[in-house]
Amino acid sequence: MGVLSQPPVPAGFTGTRHGVCNLCEAICGLQLTLEEGAVTGIRGNPADPLSRGYICPKGVSLADVYADPDRLRRPVRRVPGQDGADDDWVELEWDEALDLVADRLAATIADHGGDSVGVYLGNPNAHSLGFGTHGAGFVRSLRTHNRFSASTVDQVPHQLVAWQLYGHQLMIAVPDLDRTQLFVVVGANPMASNGSLMTVPDFPSRIRELHGRGGRMVVLDPRRTETAKVADDHHFVRPGTDAPVLLAVLQVMFEEGLARPPAYVDGLDRLAELVAPFTPERAAAVSGVPADTIRALARDLAGDEPAVVYGRMGVSTQGFGTLCQWAIACLNLLSGHFDQPGGAMFPEPAVDTVGRRILGPGRHDRWRSRVRDVPEFAGELPASVMAEEIRTPGEGQVRTMVTVAGNPVLSTPDGRGLAEALDDLDFMVSVDFYLNETTRHADVVLPPTSALERDQYDLVFHGFAVRNTARWTPAVFARGDDQRHDWEIFGGLATRIAQRLGTPLADDAAAQLAAAPADLVELLLDTGDRVAAAELVEHPEGIDLGPLRPTMPGRLQTEDHRIDLVPTLLVDDLDRLTAWLDDLEATPRGDGDLVLIGRRHQRDCNSWLHNTTRLTRGKARHHLLMHPDDRAARGIADGGTVVVSSRVGSVEVAVTGADDMMPGVVSLPHGYGHQLPGTRLGHASTVAGVSINDLTDPDLLDVVSGNAALNGVPVTVSPA
Repeated sequence: MGVLSQPPVPAGFTGTRHGVCNLCEAICGLQLTLEEGAVTGIRGNPADPLSRGYICPKGVSLADVYADPDRLRRPVRRVPGQDGADDDWVELEWDEALDLVADRLAATIADHGGDSVGVYLGNPNAHSLGFGTHGAGFVRSLRTHNRFSASTVDQVPHQLVAWQLYGHQLMIAVPDLDRTQLFVVVGANPMASNGSLMTVPDFPSRIRELHGRGGRMVVLDPRRTETAKVADDHHFVRPGTDAPVLLAVLQVMFEEGLARPPAYVDGLDRLAELVAPFTPERAAAVSGVPADTIRALARDLAGDEPAVVYGRMGVSTQGFGTLCQWAIACLNLLSGHFDQPGGAMFPEPAVDTVGRRILGPGRHDRWRSRVRDVPEFAGELPASVMAEEIRTPGEGQVRTMVTVAGNPVLSTPDGRGLAEALDDLDFMVSVDFYLNETTRHADVVLPPTSALERDQYDLVFHGFAVRNTARWTPAVFARGDDQRHDWEIFGGLATRIAQRLGTPLADDAAAQLAAAPADLVELLLDTGDRVAAAELVEHPEGIDLGPLRPTMPGRLQTEDHRIDLVPTLLVDDLDRLTAWLDDLEATPRGDGDLVLIGRRHQRDCNSWLHNTTRLTRGKARHHLLMHPDDRAARGIADGGTVVVSSRVGSVEVAVTGADDMMPGVVSLPHGYGHQLPGTRLGHASTVAGVSINDLTDPDLLDVVSGNAALNGVPVTVSPA
C-alpha cells in the first residue's frame, strides 16, 4: 500500500473533507462539510488551482446520489413476475452474482465466438479512475469486436482528426482561454456544459476576464444558447452546414494571404486547392451566415492578437462532423496562433496518457460491422449499428450484452428500437447503480460504489485542461462490506471468464487487475517528471503546474514530428460534401422544412440525475423550442402539445415559442424520456419528458468517423 492509499473518514465523523466532482469534465474541487457522518454541505474549494472555488448545481448533488434510496448497493437479478405481473428484482451475494455473470458470458463466447458478446461503455466511465485502470482489461477478456460507447454519439470526429494530424487520438488541442483575445465558439455551449474536451471550470468568470482584458467571444449556433447570450456576437447557422462555413473561412485565409502556418506543417498548397470551391457566398447560401461575416471572421482569426476556434457537440454530431473538426484544426494551425499563448495549445498532464501510450494512438478500418459494413475506429463500432447487430441473425450476431455506466436507450439513435432489441438478447448484464431505461432489460445488475466512496485522479481530463494542474482525491466514505468498487467488479469478472474459458490471465494482466487504482496512479506519477505522489498527498487541494506552454513539434506523435494538413482519409470526404451541396443548391429547402437539434442544461447530466429534486426544481426545461413564426405557420399555440415526427418515430411534447431559435430549427433536450416508476429498486424520475433519441435516425452518420448525426434530423411538427 503506497502513500496515496489513505483512510476514509471514520464512522460518525464531524468536520470537513476535500472532494471532487466527477459528473462533468470541469472536475471541480470541492469542500464537504460532514456532521456525524452525513454530508450537510458541499461548496467549491477556493484553493483549487483549476476550479478556483467554482461549483455548479450538479456538484452539490453528489450528496444526493450518495444517499439516494434509488441507488443500488448490492447485485440484483431480474425474475419473472407471477400471474402476469411485472418482473421483479431479487438481491444476490457478490460471489453468486459474479459467478452467474461469468458463467453466462463464457458460455456465449465458447458456443458462438467472442463477437457474440457486445459491450457498451457509457460516458461516466471516462470520469472513473477504476475504469481507467481496470476497464480495458475487462473489455479485452470478452474477446469481441462488437464494442460500442458513448464516444460515437459525442466526440469521435475530434479523436479521429487528432490521430490523423497529431498522431494520437487524445492529442486534442484546447483553447488557451485564460490568455486569448478572440474566442470563436462553433456549436458548443460551455455556459451549460462547463466545457467538453476542454476542461474549463468557472467558464462564466473566465469569459468575464476575457472581456475585462478587451477580448471578444463570437458564437455560431442555430440557437441563441446560454453561451451566445454572453457573447459579443452571435450568428445563426443552419444545422449541418458548419463544414462549408468553416471551409469558407479557410478559403478566405488563403485568398487574402492570411495563412501563417508553423514550419512543421505540410500540404499547404494542396489544402488551398481543396478549399478554393468553398467560397463565402456558397456557404452563406446554405448556412444563413452572411458572406461578409465569414470574411471578417477569417481576418480576425489571422490578426495579431491571440485567437482560437473551439467546436464541440453541435459540429461533431452531424453528417460532416469529421470535416468540421478538420477545418477547425486547420484554422487554428494557419491563424498564426497555434501552440502559442492564447491560441490552440496542448496541456501537459502529470500522467501523460498520450506520450506513455496508456491508450493506443488510434486505428481505423481494422474490422467492420457485420450488417452495415461500417468501419471501426480505435477499436469501436458506431453505437448507431448496435441494435441491428443484436437483431440480425447469422454468425457474429450479438446474443449477450454488457453495458457499463450507460443508458443508450436514452442516448443513442432510435432508442425505442434499441430497447426492443435488448429484449431479444439471450442474456444481459449491466454494471450500474441505477435501474434505468437500459438496465431494466438486464438479467443481472452489478452496482459499483458512488463518487464519494471511491478514490479519484482524473487520468483523462487533466489532459484537456486550460491550465496544467494535478490533484489526488481519496474516497470520503468507506465502501460497505456489501458493496464493490467498479475495478473490483471488472477484475472479478475478467478473472472468472478467463478461468472458465481455460485460458488464465497472463501474470502481468492478473497483477494489474489485482492492484488498487491508487497504487497504479502512484506508480505512474512517480515514474513521470511532473509531480510526485507524496506532493499530492501534502496538497489535497491540488498543485498548480502552470499555464499551458508551447510544446510543438516535440510532442507530436507522428513518425516524422510533422503535421500533414491533407490526410487522404479526410480529404476524400470532400467529394461527399460537394455532392451534398450540389443537391442542396439544385433543390433548396422549402420554407416549411424543419430540422431538429438537441440542447443541454447546466442542471442536467446526460441521461441521469433527473430523479434529484435539487436539480429538477423550477421551470420545466424538457419542452420543444420552436421559433414563433414556425409555430404560427402551423397553427400551434404556445404551450400546446405537438407531435414531432421523424423517419424513425414520433413523440408528443409541449412546445414553447422562442426567438432564441433559428427559423426552421426546433430543439429538444438530450437525456430525457424516463419511464420507470419510483420503487425501492426503480429509478424514480421527477421529470420524465420525451427522448429526443426516439426521433434520431441510426442511418444518419458522419461517414468517416461513424459518429451519429444527432443534429439536423428532418422532422415535422403538428398540433397533437
